[in-house]
Amino acid sequence: MIYFDNAATTPVRREVAALFVKLLDEYGNPDSLHQQGRKAHKLLEQSRTRIAGMLKCDPEEIIFTSCASESNTMAIAGYALANRSRGNRIITSNSEHSSTTAAMNFLESIGFEIVRLPIHRDGTVHVEDVEEAMTKDTILVSLIHVSNETGAITDIEAIADAVHKHPVCVFHADCTQSFAKIDIPFEKLDLMTMSAHKIHGVKGSALLRKKKKLVLQPLLFGGQQEQGLRGGTENAPVHTALAKTIRLALEEQPKADRQMKAVRDRIIERLAEIPGAHVLSPENSANSILCICFDSMTSQVLQNALDERGICVSAISTCESKSNQANPVLLNMGCSLKEATHNIRLSFSSDSTIEEADKFIDTVKEIIKAYGLPL
Repeated sequence: MIYFDNAATTPVRREVAALFVKLLDEYGNPDSLHQQGRKAHKLLEQSRTRIAGMLKCDPEEIIFTSCASESNTMAIAGYALANRSRGNRIITSNSEHSSTTAAMNFLESIGFEIVRLPIHRDGTVHVEDVEEAMTKDTILVSLIHVSNETGAITDIEAIADAVHKHPVCVFHADCTQSFAKIDIPFEKLDLMTMSAHKIHGVKGSALLRKKKKLVLQPLLFGGQQEQGLRGGTENAPVHTALAKTIRLALEEQPKADRQMKAVRDRIIERLAEIPGAHVLSPENSANSILCICFDSMTSQVLQNALDERGICVSAISTCESKSNQANPVLLNMGCSLKEATHNIRLSFSSDSTIEEADKFIDTVKEIIKAYGLPL
């Protein structure tokens, strides 16, 4: 099998899996006062402290959650609801992850003013757009760092600087697809989202990095856990394993990036062998994601044909995968309807190889020869 869908999820690293299995024996509730609970609590807080050290922040600024979608929701809705007295305007883009879009739609339904900035042909929001949209009533700007559809990289450092010129406004960056893939200016972000299963960790573990000064409205009630922001028994084993997941991913980031770039470049080079093949990802995009299209075959047909041959790709973000519609991010970039319905997304990891890249191209050529429409 060739797995080119790492933006959807990644295989769990063996070292992380071994640690997680071992941690299952530490079954105590971290909030229980007996020795089994105290031991689980100690391991959980050690993980929080180690993660904080790697992200150059205070342990109090690490909030464990179940997934990036929850972290995005907590950051956006939690901050907006807690700080509505400071302003009623929020800035985002028209091409965010579905969890961000849904949170914005909810806030709009209860009276918040949501400004959805358009992305440019390079797939990003430009700092000038944010500066122009800012007003004294703007309390939050929330943008994705690396597009989960195209890999386009938004300059969140410049945008954070622009946002912080307005004292009542904070900046949230969805770093789910950028964490341990490209460098992130952690110190400039007020709120930051990441997820374990995108970097070879265990599903069910993610975090929201929140600066201490910020106040959030809890969205999940029921207890004192996570500073009262997330009631319910903490999933101690997965969050304890998250520290090792992050450490390994950050340590191997340079090597992984070189490998992903080599695979990505090989596929782009060999696309010239296929008539009607196009690269849709902009030049300024992460090496982990490559969006391409083939004029002679729709996304769904090609995806299914590749799947039958043991090659895993996607045609749209997993959270939107049940939809047969055109890819909205590509349309928002200015791509044609044909490009938005004939695209596939390839996403790589350090395990991806040049041999797999060649096999992918050879297989696509065979599929198009057998089933493709004439150009």
